[in-house]
Amino acid sequence: MVTISPARPSWQRGPVFKFFASLKLAVVLLAVLIVAAIAGTIWESSFDAKVARAYVYRAPWFNLWLVLLAANLTVSALSRWPWRKHHVAFLVTHLGIITLLAGSLIGRIFGIEGTITLFKGAPLSNRLLIDEHQLRVHDSDGVLKGYRAEFLHRPPTPQHPRDLGRLASGARLSVIDYAEAIDAKLNPRPLDSGGMPALHFTIKTAMMGQQLESWLLADNAQNGNFAMGLANIELKRGKAPTGDGHPDQSEAKSRDPEEVPFKVTQRDPSVRAGLAGSLGMTDLEESIFVFAKMPDQISHVAKGGATGAKISFSPPQAGDKGQLTISLAGKTQTLDVAQNLKKDVAIAGTSFTVRIENYWADLRIQDGKPASLSDSPNNPAVVITIRGRGVPIAAAAANAHGNEQAVSTNGGPSTIPNIAPAMDEANAAENHLTLFVAEDGAISCELDSRKIGHSSGPLELNKPLVTGWADWQLVVDRILPHAEQWMDFTPAKNDGANQLPDGVRVRVEQNGESFEQWISAGWQVTVPTLPNPIGISYGWRSTPLPIALELLDFEVTRNEGNDAPAGFKSTLRVSTAEGDSATGQCWMNHPFSFPGSWWRTWSGLTFKMSQASWNPENLGQSTIQILRDPGWLLKWIGSLLVVTGVFLLFYVKKFRRQYATAKTKRIVAPSPAPEAREVVVS
Repeated sequence: MVTISPARPSWQRGPVFKFFASLKLAVVLLAVLIVAAIAGTIWESSFDAKVARAYVYRAPWFNLWLVLLAANLTVSALSRWPWRKHHVAFLVTHLGIITLLAGSLIGRIFGIEGTITLFKGAPLSNRLLIDEHQLRVHDSDGVLKGYRAEFLHRPPTPQHPRDLGRLASGARLSVIDYAEAIDAKLNPRPLDSGGMPALHFTIKTAMMGQQLESWLLADNAQNGNFAMGLANIELKRGKAPTGDGHPDQSEAKSRDPEEVPFKVTQRDPSVRAGLAGSLGMTDLEESIFVFAKMPDQISHVAKGGATGAKISFSPPQAGDKGQLTISLAGKTQTLDVAQNLKKDVAIAGTSFTVRIENYWADLRIQDGKPASLSDSPNNPAVVITIRGRGVPIAAAAANAHGNEQAVSTNGGPSTIPNIAPAMDEANAAENHLTLFVAEDGAISCELDSRKIGHSSGPLELNKPLVTGWADWQLVVDRILPHAEQWMDFTPAKNDGANQLPDGVRVRVEQNGESFEQWISAGWQVTVPTLPNPIGISYGWRSTPLPIALELLDFEVTRNEGNDAPAGFKSTLRVSTAEGDSATGQCWMNHPFSFPGSWWRTWSGLTFKMSQASWNPENLGQSTIQILRDPGWLLKWIGSLLVVTGVFLLFYVKKFRRQYATAKTKRIVAPSPAPEAREVVVS
């Protein structure tokens, strides 16, 4: 039987239509998308998700490629016109893919994803932080302008800057450098009047070979305090309260040897005997830092209590590493450091063993860890660990320094005392120094030391102050009666330990003058342009939300038997400008949606709030992730259509044409006339 059908419509015979309907284009589009997906996966595993998003998933070319694929699928479906019953599975599958792509593009373009950090008791907040860096300019015309500042592996350089164009004042703005880590250092600028007093000090220890220095601003919430772990230092306006005269360097030297700061002494034997009956025998473990050039030792109790060991370190001679003399439980033993390094040695006549954990010929502190500056024995030190069973000595005697922190010398857990300890509130409460600056520029101080007690009095410039915190001495070397806050930003080495923010260096050119400044993430600088100065800041891109959030409560549940957190829950109040509000809770894998009506939830026109992170140091703080995806419903519909089309194509016989039987052949009559007919022979 021969049937004749109409020829293809004219709109199907054009070159543009044939190009978009061609199978070759579909193969090329799919091949590129497959390669891009593979590259994105590799970049995400090798670097991070931000790199994959920047170069693949959220790149403009990827959106264009998805649009081309949608166009190819649409034209391919139209090329089957007029449609017949056996086209149903084909059309449903193509419609599903097109719908899925449309939902994806809508979500990518109009969707919202970011985080917002809330504080209990703080007012409502609607500023959403998005995982994308931005340079913001408060221009001279009052307009806030944002510039995308994601540099990743193509950072600008002074030779190849990133030109951002002209500002309202005619000045040209460009980014000329990028640093993965920026160190911010307070460096106040002097003023003729006004502002606030500023003071610079240095504090150092000869025992540790360490020196710290900093500026302080009087009565300033951010820069009025300096925490060094063992103590706190702060600066205030006024004069120190009257009291005992403050001990100076000469007075400190005349003290009884038993009162020298950082001197650890053993309790009286009678006290120890009295403790024996109440405490009894127990497992003890103690680590002790010993110095060849200092009589003092630093101990850290890891288990049970202090052993009461007294250690002396004979300086290295003739190329050796020196010798240790250990006095413990009435017994004395001498060990050669080089021969017994990292070996467990029994202390004869006792139940204790000693292990020399590490040796430094020239001890210094580098990046918060002990290290040897050279092989020359300029400042020899060792750390030993004593273990055994005995009667503990009270921790206050064994560890008079209050140093309860530990630092690792090999990257793992350690009981070695921390030379540059982290903040310890208990220690800082007892070791505290308040500096005062009067209106006439006179300096006074009030000192609290767990070793030498409380004292106060005047303080002179460039004269050492004995603090009583180990052998730390403080010197005030500069004072500014009137100053303004100013930060100096410099690139730093990004070793992953300091967690420093990144930053950019900007250049503003106007009237032949050029201004260059580093800006750290989260900071803003002022540039003196004409007619008005401008403010430039760098950090995460933020956008206002049509809703505002308030943290009502934050709960942390703990595991039974220990203090490990088991879960976190935030109680939120959400409000809109129209007066609508709702209260809900969110925790891990349990989001809270607003508005909560079912049709908004199913359409994706809702804000989904999930618990993102929390701050163990502040249980009144919570970080919430907010997601809004208006293309969510289209993605689900598209996925359902694709599954339905594939099912019809492979499992429902009447919806597919029997090409495999070869019983039907399609030929087109070779007539060039417009009224040509399609002839089907079966």
